[in-house]
Amino acid sequence: MESLTVLQAIGFNKTYPGVKALDGVDFDLQYGEVQALVGQNGAGKSTFVEIIAGSIRPDSGQIKIDNNVYPYLEPSKSIELGIQTVHQENQLVEELSIADNIYLFNLPSNKIGLVKESNCTQAANELLHELGIDIPAGKKIKQLTFAEKKLISIAKAFSRKARILILDEPTASLDEKGKKILFDIIRRYTQKGLSVIYISHNIHEIFEISDRVTVFKDGKKVSTQPIKEISLNDVVRQMIGRTTTNLYSREKGKFQSAEAGILEVIDYHREGVIEHISFQVKAGEIFGIGGLVGAGRTELIRMIFGLDQKDSGKLIFRGKEITPTNPNDAIKKGIGYLTEDRKDSGLIMMRPIFENISLVKLAKEANRMLNLSIERNETQIISEQLNIKTPSISQLVLNLSGGNQQKVVLAKWLFAGAEILLFDEPTVGIDVGAKSEIYKLIDNLAAQGKIIILISSDNPELIAVCDRIGVMRNGRLITVLEGNDITEENILRYSMGVNEKD
Repeated sequence: MESLTVLQAIGFNKTYPGVKALDGVDFDLQYGEVQALVGQNGAGKSTFVEIIAGSIRPDSGQIKIDNNVYPYLEPSKSIELGIQTVHQENQLVEELSIADNIYLFNLPSNKIGLVKESNCTQAANELLHELGIDIPAGKKIKQLTFAEKKLISIAKAFSRKARILILDEPTASLDEKGKKILFDIIRRYTQKGLSVIYISHNIHEIFEISDRVTVFKDGKKVSTQPIKEISLNDVVRQMIGRTTTNLYSREKGKFQSAEAGILEVIDYHREGVIEHISFQVKAGEIFGIGGLVGAGRTELIRMIFGLDQKDSGKLIFRGKEITPTNPNDAIKKGIGYLTEDRKDSGLIMMRPIFENISLVKLAKEANRMLNLSIERNETQIISEQLNIKTPSISQLVLNLSGGNQQKVVLAKWLFAGAEILLFDEPTVGIDVGAKSEIYKLIDNLAAQGKIIILISSDNPELIAVCDRIGVMRNGRLITVLEGNDITEENILRYSMGVNEKD
């Protein structure tokens, strides 16, 4: 007789610098059930399932499986216990065949340990047939569509004996046919005793496939309830939680006159990535872009900056086309891009502050002779204006706090004379006090008439800082919220495709 509970997580805690990813989380998974795990970006879902999969160790807590208690799991132990994970990102080897990918770490062999390619392909074809996936196992991964790759990732999880299956955004790249195949697999195998942890931002499918739903918010478990006893609106409200006092507020709607400049983003499109997006931003306005991870926000900004290719799209500023052909062209046209990962793509960590600040301007003015004295004096002035806390501008950027590093990134674009500023997650990894300073700096830039587009996964941040908020979903701009319509609930509803009538 199988125990009703196949997995228990007891008191999970996990802290990263400045972030409490999990805070005393308890969780139980029942035999043969599909339990949905939902929450906003940063709620702690991914950290939780990576601990179960053995990729991350909790700071404290226990995992209980088959009445055995573990302080943590290694990936090999997790697999040995029958836990299989299908990640959101493709983790297949493009140059290998489907069969080789499915059995990459578990190749079928004969009694003396030899592997025969034909046996591997046959086993893979039998597995695919059993799962209802009609794709020849001999094809290479690079020949498949995104949807087919996702199905192969799911098949790979069944190449070993799976008792617990973790699915992270499994339908993100599936078409309706692929989704039907997946749901058929889930229903057939849960009837045989498979237990599933199902993570999805598509709240409608949660109600289609799940038995229970667990809501996470800010690293804590809010509730676990049978799906029949909770409404879609209740789930959304629990994900938002109680309203918290804003750490920052600003007077909104104080735009410059039309003569000061309007940026027109016209018909940005790339097949399968961004779908014909257009909007306008006035000088002095902070235009926010919200949406869930994978909605296409960063991809849009990278196209606007000329980093990524596009099928169509142009920028008009003050009536003149300024569409950049590449990042260097964007810089020359007064566009600045503060990337999501400041350490990898925004700063040279092992160089001093003044060199980082002057870097873009020097690139913009390639023929200019470098005068070190002037460079230091000018960068000193902007460092003081932004209140970069450092004993000297000769200090290595590596030694600054996250908030001051972000100020250096902002300083380099202001020093280069950028009129249009694209912010991608500007306060990630920054403490509360530093966040307020960054907000004030952005507000001051808007007051000076700069064009500001700000991406954030922190919905309260968007509400506090932005005049209008465009919400993206699946590569499309769904709506633009303004005035009293700017609420956390509305942002989340449009992000998840939830209509008021649901």
